[in-house]
Amino acid sequence: MQKSHEHHLLLCDLDGTLIDSREDLTTGVNLMRADYGLTALPVDTVTKYVGNGAKKLVERALHGADVSQDEALEKFKKYYKDNMFVKTNLYHGVKEGLHMLRGHGWKLALTSNKPSDKCVDILRHFMIDAYFDLILGGSHKYPLKPEPESILIAMRETGAHPGETWIIGDNHTDLEAGRRAGIKRCYARYGFGHIGSEDFDMVVDSFMEFVEAQGK
Repeated sequence: MQKSHEHHLLLCDLDGTLIDSREDLTTGVNLMRADYGLTALPVDTVTKYVGNGAKKLVERALHGADVSQDEALEKFKKYYKDNMFVKTNLYHGVKEGLHMLRGHGWKLALTSNKPSDKCVDILRHFMIDAYFDLILGGSHKYPLKPEPESILIAMRETGAHPGETWIIGDNHTDLEAGRRAGIKRCYARYGFGHIGSEDFDMVVDSFMEFVEAQGK
């Protein structure tokens, strides 16, 4: 990777793009379900429910159960926070890739539907928070992806233009948000999301594959 990219911006999704968090999310869901006498769900099932924020995850995980959604959401948040780093790990090459991108002038922003405080905790835990100019987690200040607001905020804050901006993500929410913001989209096929009918400009099987392609 040789070229300078001082005007370029990369927006990174978190779950399924920078981190593999499937098992710890499943633990949080199943501890919450256990409080209501419900049986545990397999990892593959919970994984299908991820991508639209914690509230939607809980709604999907409790479909058909006669319980308070608000109470269940608070239970899930607590259980997930308590188990957030048991099995979660960075995908291979993420830390090295972020370091390389910053070294070549890229601006970096996180755009995630996960609550903002959890995003910050995770980036700090894996010691990659310093690479990011902006951390835009799920917030009442703007709607979650697939709405494009977080992308537009990041471009405005960093001075990036759509033609110089990429989003990398594993889910249709990322790709749709990118399309609606008019930026380039990289599908992280190595993640655990699903892209539905969305298209993309690039597909990669590792984070480093995206990084290395920018130097060609």
